[in-house]
Formats: sequence, C-alpha cells, structure tokens
Amino acid sequence: MRDTLSGSPHRRTLSDYSVTRRVIILALMAILIGTGGAFGAIVLLHLIALMSNLFWYHQFSFSENVMPGSAGTLHILAAPVLGSLIIGIMARFGSEKIRGHGIPEAIEAILYSESRMSPRVAVLKPLSSAISIGSGGPFGAEGPIIMTGGAIGSLFAQLFHLSAAERKTLLVAGAAAGMTAIFNAPAAAVLLALEVLLFEWKPRSFIPVVTAVLVSWCWRDALTGTGAIFPFAWSSPLQPLQLIVAAGTGILTGTIAVALSKSLYRLEEWFHRLPVHWMWWPALGAVAVGAGGIIQPRVLGAGYGSIQNLLDGSLALNIMVSLLLVKSIVWLISLASGTSGGVVAPLLIMGGATGALVAHLLPGYGGMLAMAGMAGILSGAMRAPLTGTLFAAEVTGHFDLLPVALAAAVASYAVSVLMMPRSIFTERLARRGHHIVQEYGTDLLETTRARQIMTDTPVTLPASMPLSQAIAMMSDLHAHHHYPVVNAQGRFIAVVSRKEMLHWQQQDSDTTLQMLMGEKPQISARPDTLCSQIADHFFNEETGMVVVTVAETGQVTGVITRHDIFRVRYLAKKTENHKMKYLRLRKSD
Repeated sequence: MRDTLSGSPHRRTLSDYSVTRRVIILALMAILIGTGGAFGAIVLLHLIALMSNLFWYHQFSFSENVMPGSAGTLHILAAPVLGSLIIGIMARFGSEKIRGHGIPEAIEAILYSESRMSPRVAVLKPLSSAISIGSGGPFGAEGPIIMTGGAIGSLFAQLFHLSAAERKTLLVAGAAAGMTAIFNAPAAAVLLALEVLLFEWKPRSFIPVVTAVLVSWCWRDALTGTGAIFPFAWSSPLQPLQLIVAAGTGILTGTIAVALSKSLYRLEEWFHRLPVHWMWWPALGAVAVGAGGIIQPRVLGAGYGSIQNLLDGSLALNIMVSLLLVKSIVWLISLASGTSGGVVAPLLIMGGATGALVAHLLPGYGGMLAMAGMAGILSGAMRAPLTGTLFAAEVTGHFDLLPVALAAAVASYAVSVLMMPRSIFTERLARRGHHIVQEYGTDLLETTRARQIMTDTPVTLPASMPLSQAIAMMSDLHAHHHYPVVNAQGRFIAVVSRKEMLHWQQQDSDTTLQMLMGEKPQISARPDTLCSQIADHFFNEETGMVVVTVAETGQVTGVITRHDIFRVRYLAKKTENHKMKYLRLRKSD
C-alpha cells in the first residue's frame, strides 16, 4: 500500500495563505482588547496629568498644566530625582520589567516567553511611566502604553486555550490599540505592529490587529475626539527639489539616529560599571534631567507642545538648538539609567528640531522639513520606514506630504541599516543574548519542489532480495543508510534502513525483503511536491528518506534525505550571491 504526501489527509490544502476560521475568534477577542487598549491609554494620560500636578503644582488634579510652571531651580532639580527614586524602588521590589521604554520588553515577551506577560507589569508599567513623565522625565507615553496594551492583550489571551502564535496576535493587538489611542494614528499603529512587533505578515495576525486598532480609534473619537494632534499650515504644491531636500534631511536624521543609539548603549555600559545597585541609577540619571531642565525647561516631560512649535516654526534658532542638544543629552542619560518611559515623543522632538534647523537655512520649507525630520528619525532609530512615513502624515494630518515623509524615512533607513547592525530596540535584546532578524521573506520550503533537490536515479533494492544479501550490502562502509525497495515491476513499495537490517539479523537468511516488509502503508512524494510537505513528514514520522515516484507508474525517480532539505537554504544563498550577465551589448562594425 502506498500514499503520497500531496494526498495525505493530514496535509493542509495548498493556498496563498495559511489562515483558518480561528481568525474570526481572534478578531472577536480583538474587539475587547482594542477597548482595553484604548481605556488603558486614557488612564495613562490621566495618570501623567495627575503626577504632573502633584510634582509641580502640589495639587490633586487631572487637568493639563505645563511643567515646570513657576517652579524654582531647586524644585526643578528635586522633582525628577524624587520621581526616579520612586521608580527605582518600584522596579526593585515590584518588577524589573518596568525599566526602560517597553518595546524591547514587548518583543522579548513575544519571541522568548510565548507572549505571556504578568498582571504585575500591566499595573506597574503605566504607574511608573506616569511618575517618570509627570516628574519631568524626558519621555513619551507611547512605549509604556505599548507595554501596557500588550499586557492587557496577553492577560486576556491567557484566559483561553490559545497557541503561542495566537497569544502573540492578541498581545500586539493590545499594543497597537494603545498606540492608536495615544497618537490617533491607526495606520501607523498597524504598520508598527507589522514592522517591529509581529515578525510576520499573515492574515491570522493582521485581521485581529486591525480590528483592535479600529475599535480603539472609535473609542478615542468618542472620548477625546479625532483629528491630527500636531496640525500645521502648509498648502504649497510639492516640487521634485523638495523631495531631494527631504531625502537630505533623512540622511542627517539617520546619522543622528545611529549616534543616539550607540551613545545610549555606551552610557548604559557606564551605568553598569557603577559600584551601586541599579535601583539607584534612575535617580542618578535624573540629576542630569534636572540640570537640563534648568538650562532649557522645554526638555522636561513628553514635550508635545514643543513638537507643535517646531512644526509651526514659532521657535527661535537658539531655542531649537538648545532643545535638540539638551533633550538628546538628558534623554540618553535618563533612558540609560533604566527609568521608565517611551522613545517616540523624544525622537519626534529631536527629528523635528533637526528638520526645523535645516528649514532655517532654507527659507520657504518651514514645517514640511520638521515633519520630514520626524519621519526620518523614527525610521532610522526604529528601523520601520513605513511606520515613520505614515506616522508623520497621520499626526500632522498632511497626507499631501507623504512623498516628503517617505523620502526622508527611506533615506534615514538606508543610512541606519548600513551604519548600524541593530535598531535601538533590538540592540538591547542582543545584549541579553538574543539574535533577531527583521528581514521578511517567503519560506523557501513553500516554493521549492521535490524535483529541484532530489537525488536522481537512486540505487534501489528488489523486494525479492534475500535478507543475507541485503545485510552484506548494508555492511559496506560506502553504503547508504536507507534504500527504496521496489517490486518486480519497479514500483516503489517501501524504504529499508540499516537499523532495520540489524534488527532482522536473527531471521532466516533466505527470507526476502518483501516478507519482512509486510503490508504497512508507505509514503512517497511526487516530483512537484513542495519541500515544506516533505520537511513536515520528516518531523512527524522521524524517517530518514522520502522516495519520489512517478504518478502514473509508481517507479522511483529520486530520493530526498534530511540533508537535501537543508540544501534549500544553500540554493537560496546561491540565488542571492551568484552573479550572471545574460545580455551583452553587441559592438557595431
């Protein structure tokens, strides 16, 4: 009896996608997770407002007030230090996972913890981030809400019997929902999920993530209203020269993104060499925050007002320069110290200030280059060019400037990937011993056929061969470990291995292979069988060889071993690296 891999009842029907009806269940769950992410974001924003009032105005209020207000020099120095002391204690005795900006921790949970996050993180992360930002920490709310929204999605998923891949989908759905509620950038939130968090592009994850994002957007509309959060005036038609200038701005911001990332981890190494417990590091870093706040008060907190001013072009040159330099320094020191907060808002300020400075040298470009700088630095630091492009367009409302944002984002991305092996997120994971590849490609096992890797015209054994002769053949040092067995008509009937021969040594030497094989069903492949099916068979059956047969006659045309499956990767590398010239210009007489 024979069966083929292509016709196996355990093999899925071949299609463009591997989606199943379970995606409907995940999408329904995503509705609740999108709601949780939206309300988590609203709670975080209110907590930040509350902490700002407590630290700077000494009042219990959720109203938005500008920091540091009328605070004196000593107050500006003390507030960030006090907030960071509280965060250090929370991290030491609560959960160390609340340290940092949140996105590397979310990636680590996805890839190495089967997307399981603890309830403690879901509570402590937004609280610690609110204390950090509210006390003057130079961070944004996006990183913490990604961590918090992800924790909401993960905790909800852990209530049900779901696979690790399904938990990952719901974790990322919660993270993207929180991002949407903070910045009103649903398309960018989806792209962030795809480029930074999911590590795949499949319907089973894409559909639930989009569902959660749209639900979050609806809640945001009902609670706080919609519209671009950083609008600015621009009505001039685009010119090709403006794209070139935007690309130049992208190259500049890409270089800055590389410098920021390398500086961050150099400073982090310096903190690790300090002879004090890491619980005290945030307070030490906060001293620099307070000093920076005295020099330029705009560096304190998330700085959303400064982002708007950069786009409006309402800041003087000296303020833009000091904002860029001081914000960069205090942000790097504070983040390296292990305090809690996000990276997107600080990057927007630094990228926007860079673009605004270029616009100061080129009158007439105004907020367009500030927007290009924002797209560029996000793309360069996060290695997410599509996210950077759409994010800049959505938060400003200028979809007419998408080509400008795209030019800056791609130019910055090119500089970043050429100058730095890892992003600002994955570098932290690499230092924890993890290696992450962010390049997506088609699974070569799903596109390679058996005929491309099989060994042609293999040696076969006749079913009538006596056992003694087969054992003698197998004893040869150059013999293979497996052989196809064929009947008198040359049709494949089984595979015999050296291990089986050793097991049969006690049998009568005149016994034939046919008598020993019995009637157990044997699996074969066809020349056009996908290598993914053959690899699955190797894994499930723990066999060492798959025989390739002709459909009409059942005759053996080739064999595939586990080693041949590994050759698929070699063929892919050869395709990428082997260079050939096919067309030649003929010289004229």
